[in-house]
Amino acid sequence: MEQANIEPEEISRHEDAALGEWHATAICGNDITSSCLYVSALAILWAGPWAPLSLIMVAAVLWLFRRIYAEVVGAMPLNGGAYNALLNTTSKKLASVAACLTILSYLATAVISASEAVHYGVHAGIAFGAPESLRIHIPYFTVALLGAFAFLVYRGIGESARVALAIFIFHILSLSILLLSGAAYVFFNGSTQLVNNFKLEPIFESSNPLLFGFCVAMLGISGFESSANFVEEQKRGVFPKTLRNMWIAVSFFNPTICLLTLAVLPMAAVAQNQEALLSHLAQVIGGAGLGKPFSIMISIDAALVLSGAVLTSYVGVTGLVHRMALDRCLPQFLLRLSRFRTLHYVIATFFLLCSVLLYVAKDVHHLAGVYTISFLCVMLLFTVGNALLKIYRGSLPRDIRASWLTVCLAALAVTVGIWGNISLNTEYLKIFLYYFLPSLFIVGVMLGRTMLLKIGIYLVREGVRSVLGVGQSITRSLEGLLDSINAQTVVFFTRGDNLANLNTAMLYVARNEHTNRVKVVTVVKSDDEVPDRLPTDLKFLDEAYPQMNIEFIVEKGEFTPELLD
Repeated sequence: MEQANIEPEEISRHEDAALGEWHATAICGNDITSSCLYVSALAILWAGPWAPLSLIMVAAVLWLFRRIYAEVVGAMPLNGGAYNALLNTTSKKLASVAACLTILSYLATAVISASEAVHYGVHAGIAFGAPESLRIHIPYFTVALLGAFAFLVYRGIGESARVALAIFIFHILSLSILLLSGAAYVFFNGSTQLVNNFKLEPIFESSNPLLFGFCVAMLGISGFESSANFVEEQKRGVFPKTLRNMWIAVSFFNPTICLLTLAVLPMAAVAQNQEALLSHLAQVIGGAGLGKPFSIMISIDAALVLSGAVLTSYVGVTGLVHRMALDRCLPQFLLRLSRFRTLHYVIATFFLLCSVLLYVAKDVHHLAGVYTISFLCVMLLFTVGNALLKIYRGSLPRDIRASWLTVCLAALAVTVGIWGNISLNTEYLKIFLYYFLPSLFIVGVMLGRTMLLKIGIYLVREGVRSVLGVGQSITRSLEGLLDSINAQTVVFFTRGDNLANLNTAMLYVARNEHTNRVKVVTVVKSDDEVPDRLPTDLKFLDEAYPQMNIEFIVEKGEFTPELLD
């Protein structure tokens, strides 16, 4: 089904401006590859010498998700990620839950990444001779960074992609230099430290170090879901390549950096330098002569790639909110375009929410619970969407299909990750619900606005009956608003006269759409191609659903994007 009230010029994607493989990879890749800054430390603290194996297990899970995401997006190449998958297989209510989780994940990612980027930037500045007093201005610098990337995205995804690609290239080069230098360090100094670390227990005691190391290492795949949220801005065939490129980067860098850390640093030093592990690692590898400049370079790289993760959040949330607004889950004013053909109201709203969240949270590390649970739940819901796609929309063409075993293993792995992270820190769940429930309430109000308007009409009629003039005026306004919502049209294209399919479509509209007007369109080359029973069936359905106004339209031509426009 397509909604008829969206004008073609309101759609911001243009094929000539669509993103190629490396620009699209950079936008989402900065987020997921920035995980090497923190995931190695977390894995070592919980898994000890088994940390590299934990990260390899996470890479295997990500390999499963490559096919899961590619199948769903290949069948339905629209922005929205898990929201889009569930919208086309279940209902708006369940899809909106996935959308709320995704938006929360982007909010937490943007705030945490911006704050950490500023911390690294200030650290590098102080190393260059800037005053220590810079640290007290970190919250203001964080808001400024969020605002800078809001302005960049406002100027268009093309400019954003070029900045993201420059950051991504610098980050990959920095990590490669770190690994090569580390390999030389181990070659000349021996592997004694690695052997010693393999004799030690993890810093944090647990019943199963490998399992809990795997659970915390699952945080290293945050950002993998982002590419699906702006797939409409990518050229045809680019999306599966972004998944492949992200998987290769994470599968190589995260385990190797973790192994290098164990070969260079004692585990106690990992615990002491958890917040800036790679900078400390670079300083040790560089030694007395090159240690400080090498450490500063890694700090600058960390500041840049974490800033790139902020950009990922802006681009991902813009694509998702655009899709939700088209589906009337969010206010329609969000669809208005700026002179740069960007959704400036979405960008500005996200910036304001991030700024407010930064102020409310005080310590941004408290948002780790929101970030952890929300993005893992999004990954889990995507496996649900894939399974439902197989069951209910199996006839949709797609080039890649994930097996049931792949889907079940991926769902099990993410479920274990959610359970493990909540078990390690039960406070995460409380903080997550503190932010999730209000967001769910807002979307719930949008989905139930017709019912709320009806309740409002009833209360006005009953409550102000004595003040007829005021009551009648308010009632007319509410009724007018309700009529304007119900007057919106849903268009259903059909190729045949299958009464069961037509009835299913009418049931979907009755249950999910805020409208009583349906246009059923069949596209033919000549009048004799119109199915004989189709007008009769539609007349029957029009009588069967008296609350709906069903209009039958015969359109001559070929069913193409140009005809739809």
